[in-house]
Amino acid sequence: MPGAQVVPGGGGGKTEKYVDNKRKDDIRMANIAAGKAVADAVRTSLGPRGMDKMLSTANGDVIITNDGATILNKMEVLQPAAKMLVELSKSQDIVAGDGTTTVVVIAGALLRQCQILLGMGVHPTVISDALHKASEKAVEVLTAMAVPVELSDRESLVKSASTSLNSKVVSQYSSLLAPLAVDAVLNVIDPARPNSVDLRDVKVLKKLGGTVDDTEMIKGLVFDHKASHTAGGPTRVENAKIGLIQFQVSPPKTDIEQNVIVSDYTQMDRILKEERNYILGMIKKIKATGCNVLLVQKSILRDAVTDLSLHYLAKAKILVVRDVEREDIEFISKTLNCLPIANIEHFRAEKLGQADLVEEIHVGSGSIVKATGIKNMGRTTTILVKGSNALVLDEAERSLHDALCVVRCLVNKRFLIAGGGAPEIEVSRQLGAWAKTLHGMESYCVRAFAEALEVVPYTLAENAGLNPISIVTELRNRHANGEVNTGINIRKGQITNILEENVVQPLLVSTSAISLATECVRMILKIDDIVSTR
Repeated sequence: MPGAQVVPGGGGGKTEKYVDNKRKDDIRMANIAAGKAVADAVRTSLGPRGMDKMLSTANGDVIITNDGATILNKMEVLQPAAKMLVELSKSQDIVAGDGTTTVVVIAGALLRQCQILLGMGVHPTVISDALHKASEKAVEVLTAMAVPVELSDRESLVKSASTSLNSKVVSQYSSLLAPLAVDAVLNVIDPARPNSVDLRDVKVLKKLGGTVDDTEMIKGLVFDHKASHTAGGPTRVENAKIGLIQFQVSPPKTDIEQNVIVSDYTQMDRILKEERNYILGMIKKIKATGCNVLLVQKSILRDAVTDLSLHYLAKAKILVVRDVEREDIEFISKTLNCLPIANIEHFRAEKLGQADLVEEIHVGSGSIVKATGIKNMGRTTTILVKGSNALVLDEAERSLHDALCVVRCLVNKRFLIAGGGAPEIEVSRQLGAWAKTLHGMESYCVRAFAEALEVVPYTLAENAGLNPISIVTELRNRHANGEVNTGINIRKGQITNILEENVVQPLLVSTSAISLATECVRMILKIDDIVSTR
């Protein structure tokens, strides 16, 4: 019977033990098939001419994107092995930010090769070990063909950011968004930690109205709220002293849920008078410090501000921005170089931030509050993204995130590598040559790994409407003749030196894509059963 074997019993007995391997093979093949299906779903969106996906979420929202991580994240994947490819894409997004589609496509191609090797009778552990060795060798090859880059070379950074934007819906705006991304990252680099960038220091704010052309970088602080207009409060303040408060400027409430019944009008007046005096006392303390702009954190327990407190704040000529989100507090305090104030008793002049101008500006269909000329401003940057509709706006934000991540990669690991399928073909060629020096099954497995990497140039050519077989064959020949940086020029529909065409990407994107894809495939290979613990 295929997949089964009869093993003599131990201890010299005449009993025989029946071992069924067919179930294990079936589970492994089912996992591989699920992984390939996920890879095939995103494969058509690889490269500058890749197609976009329209995703319809359960609550009726529509997303149009070709960002691999976003597509897979929104897909409802039930099969456990297929979920691993979704997590793989997320990992690539965290490590490099770009190449989220590439990593899944490479994993799918490796799974396809593993299926062939398993069909030839190669043991999964042998394949797994060989894949690990091949991926380490691939990273060595990629590192050897990388070109070092300095952060002072702004042009190279912009080229790299442009390459990541070329495959996006907003690719026609790459000449605007790429320099923005580079400048934003360079602005937030801390001299004390020159090799790391925290992208939380770059705030991307979306505003409907206008086109992506109107996107701008603001050296200052922007709030996606209008200033409070109750009782004619100010909407423009010069020489602003800004207080960031985390307490409520409203009458206190008891901790327990209770009702107080007041039957006497004089008692009612007394309650209202006490409330008024309580709020007035707070506002006098705020005004005494010279504060003329108040940022109020959103409160979930009770109203952070009431109409009465807004009325008195307007009389005191204090501009109020309310409903500041809790997660924005750290960014605001870092930008303004001020401290958040949790209690009115701790309201001091030295805890305030200072700016030359805080004003409300009408943008598109709404308003924003903008603070410029901030004294002792922290290393943060705000990018205001505009778009004609919500779908374009969301995709512009995702594309900008990818571009920011690409520049961050170059800060972490300062090496550039050619794009357009050139590194994959070069790695494939060198691994093929290395496989000939190996012996036994390892040689087969490394050759299979080399063939799997050809999926990237093949898919790039296929999505661009070129003949993939002739393109990949010509690429192989050119690389065999020593033209290491030769890749597919999608714009011209031919093979050229891709470095001269300014199609470059960070080394970290390629190395992490190959390492992560190999790690995921090795894990899927080692699974021989699925046990439900429900």
